[in-house]
Amino acid sequence: MKDRVLPVATLLWREVVRFRRQRSRLVGAFAQPLVLWLLLGAGLSASFRPPGTPEGTGYVEYFYPGIIALVLLFTAIFATISTVEDRREGFLQGVLVAPVARSSIVMGQVLGGTTLALLQGVLVLLLAPLAGISLSALSVLSVVAVMFLVSFSLTSLGLIIAWRMDSIQGFHAIMNLILIPIWLLSGAFFPASGVPAWLVWVMRLDPLTYGMAALRWCLYLENPAAAGKVPPLVPSLVITLAFCVLAFLAATGAARRSTA
Repeated sequence: MKDRVLPVATLLWREVVRFRRQRSRLVGAFAQPLVLWLLLGAGLSASFRPPGTPEGTGYVEYFYPGIIALVLLFTAIFATISTVEDRREGFLQGVLVAPVARSSIVMGQVLGGTTLALLQGVLVLLLAPLAGISLSALSVLSVVAVMFLVSFSLTSLGLIIAWRMDSIQGFHAIMNLILIPIWLLSGAFFPASGVPAWLVWVMRLDPLTYGMAALRWCLYLENPAAAGKVPPLVPSLVITLAFCVLAFLAATGAARRSTA
């Protein structure tokens, strides 16, 4: 048991230490989504009322859960870039020749990225009153649990790509091609109500749609009607959990096939 826990804890702590030394990652993963929220929220609030939401819900409030998801996504991108950097610097080769299971290596990487995403997600959660959302203690705990699942799945998804890449530029290109559309089609930026039928089906096939739905339900535990027309909470949690497991297994498979 110790042979599995120690590598996981070591790689997790390494990600935290690396983050503390690279303060620019905080600006990129935290400040950029907040600026986007303020600019788009203020710019669209006067001309765009999200369809399928209760009366009185402005775009600043609607966009707020999407910004939480965007912070988690950006953190996942920056965390998984370290895998590409580690390969170029030779650290990854040293880890791979050690008598450590690939699943433990991937778990340490995923939990490291998830921990950083949670810390930044909680900071964004403190801004809920600015969006007009009142949170209870139960809401906060529920949101943090959903953020953990979403962060875990996004970091695992990033590692599936990172373990196959040897170029940071190529990694960025693939991540932007995959993760940003996943976020846009999750209901974070616009709701499914009122969009063409083919796009509704694409959004239903997006696994992050259900993470976003669970996030909205948990933010509005005291007033469920305010969550709007989103998938039900329990199925959303089940699908998000399944996405976590499948993404982690796929990331582990990519690590096992890698020769670094």
